[in-house]
Amino acid sequence: MNFKISSLALTVACSLAIFSVQAEDLMDIYKEALQKDTELNQAKANADAAHAGISQATAALLPQIDVVGSLTKTRTNYVKTATYEGRASNKVASAGATLSQAIWRHSSWVNRSIAEKTATLNDLAYADAQQDLILRVSTAYFNVLNAAETLKYQQANNQALKRQLDEAEKRLNVGLIAETDKLEAQAAYDLSTANVISAENALINSYEQIRILTGNTVTSNQLSELDITKFDTPKVNETLQRLIKRAEENNIALQEAVVSRDIAKDNITLARTGHEPTLDFNANIKTAYTDYSHENPTPGWVDNNSWSKSVGLTLNIPIYHGGETSAAVDKATANYVAQSEALENAHRTLLTNVNNSYNNVNAAISKVTAYKNTVASAKSALDATIAGYDVGTRTMTDVLDATQNLYNAMQQSAQSRYDYILARLNLMYTQGDLKVEHINQINNSLVKK
Repeated sequence: MNFKISSLALTVACSLAIFSVQAEDLMDIYKEALQKDTELNQAKANADAAHAGISQATAALLPQIDVVGSLTKTRTNYVKTATYEGRASNKVASAGATLSQAIWRHSSWVNRSIAEKTATLNDLAYADAQQDLILRVSTAYFNVLNAAETLKYQQANNQALKRQLDEAEKRLNVGLIAETDKLEAQAAYDLSTANVISAENALINSYEQIRILTGNTVTSNQLSELDITKFDTPKVNETLQRLIKRAEENNIALQEAVVSRDIAKDNITLARTGHEPTLDFNANIKTAYTDYSHENPTPGWVDNNSWSKSVGLTLNIPIYHGGETSAAVDKATANYVAQSEALENAHRTLLTNVNNSYNNVNAAISKVTAYKNTVASAKSALDATIAGYDVGTRTMTDVLDATQNLYNAMQQSAQSRYDYILARLNLMYTQGDLKVEHINQINNSLVKK
C-alpha cells in the first residue's frame, strides 16, 4: 500500500447472544468477518461446487460399469399342453454386469471444458469476494468512526449554542440586547438539538454494517480515533495510464467477464455437437437360474441355469430432431453476443471506475488540506465575531453562523480523512490489488487510547 495512516487506534467489543468476543484492532474484525461473512462463505461454497462439477463432467468420459440383479416369481393358474394339464409356477433369479465406454462423444469433452471454465469463473468470484471483504470491513469501520465524529461535533455545536442562548437570556434580562437576538439563539439551539438526534440515529445505524459482516455489534466508545497530528496523505505515485493498464491486467471483474464470454463460446460448440455422430462400446454378461414348481412334473419343465454374453459398438447418427439442434446453436450464438457485449461493458466500467477512483484520491488529498485550513480560518473567524459582538459591531446571528461554520468545518475535515483512506482502498480494488497486507499495514499503525 502506497499510503500511510498514522496512529489509528481501534478497540471493538463484539457481543454475541451468549458471550462476548473482544476485538482489539481492525485485523481482529477482519479475521472474524473472514470466518462469518455470509457473502464470502457463499462465494467459497459456489467455488467448491464448481470444482466438484469438473469431476462430474469427467465421469462421462470414463467407463460406466453397472451390476444388475433381479428375482421374479411367476404363477400360472392353468397350463394346458400336449403332455401336461394343471397348475404351475416358477422363480427366476438373474444377475448381470454391463460395461459401456464412450469412444467418441464430442459433447462430453466440451462439457468438461465448460466445467473447468465454470470453476475458474467461481474461483475468480471467490477472489473478488475476498478483496471486497477487505473493502467492506474498512468501509464499515470508518463509517462508524465518521458517524461518531459527526455526533461529537454536533453535540459540541449544540453545547456552544446552549451557552450562547444562556448568555442571550442574561443580556436580554438586563436590557443589553433585543428579544430578536434571544429568539435567534433559541431557534439555532433547537435546530442543533434536532441535528444531534439525527446524528445519534445515524451512529446507531452505522453499527449494523459491522454486524452484517461478523454477526456481532459494536458501539462507538469501543473505537479509537485517528491521530490527526500524524495523519498523512501521500499522492498516487503512478500515472493514470499506468493504473489503467494494471487494472486491465488484474481487475477480477474484467477477468470474470472474459471467462463468461469463453463459456458462452464453448456453449456454441456444445450445441453443434448435436449434429455429430456418437460411438460407444458396450459389453454385458448375464446369468439366470429358473426353478420350476408344478403339480404334475413334466420332462420339458426342469430347473436350469442360463448364460448370455454380448460385445458390440453402438453408432448413433442424428438425422432430424425437429430443428432442435439448429435452434440450440442459434440460442447459444445469441448468448455469446450478449456475453461479448457484457465484456465490453465491463471494460468501459473498469475505465470509469479507475478514472473516478484516481480523481477521488486526488480530490480527497485536496479536501484534507482545504478543510484543515477551513477549520483554522473558521476558528479565527468565530473568535473575531465574538469579540465584535462584545463591542457591538457584530450581531447574535453572526455569532451563531460562525459557531456552526466552525463545527461543520471540523466535521467535514474529519470526514475528508476517512474519504481519503477509502478512496485509496477503492483505487487498489479496481486494480485487483487489494490484499490482506493492506489491512495489516493500517492495523500496524493502530494504537490504543
